[in-house]
Amino acid sequence: MKDIISKLSSYNLFNYLLPGIIFVVLASKVTRYSFIQQDIVIGAFVYYFVGLVVSRFGSLVIEPLLKRLSFLQFADYKDFITASKKDEKIELLSEVNNTYRTICSLFILLLLLKLYEEIEFKLPFLKEWDGIIIVVLLLVTFLFSYRKQTNYITKRIKANQ
Repeated sequence: MKDIISKLSSYNLFNYLLPGIIFVVLASKVTRYSFIQQDIVIGAFVYYFVGLVVSRFGSLVIEPLLKRLSFLQFADYKDFITASKKDEKIELLSEVNNTYRTICSLFILLLLLKLYEEIEFKLPFLKEWDGIIIVVLLLVTFLFSYRKQTNYITKRIKANQ
């Protein structure tokens, strides 16, 4: 377990594992749902995955929404790549930026989980569909994440030609 943790980058810790742990702990406090694991090894993987989902929600939903509302303005990706080669600190600043986005995503998802809990209370038949609903939401999330990552790779290749 120590070897696995030592191989995690700061990005993985601050954008996946830490938000996953915080989400799981807060979810058990503000909702009836508990994702807390008794086994530390299983817990580490579950919390990492939860954090990954929280991060992806931030990337796919929160970021575009804030851009559309003109709350955020991004530089052109090609300019980002060029500037990153000249100023190494930009990568670190981008990492910190993504951490803030993930924390925002965490709180929004907690609110949505609480809202779902209330809807489920009023519409009990949803309880039977919890598993299917989560699988479909995760599938959609990771399909769009895959597409977004593929686009980043393509842009990066084009910028370096």
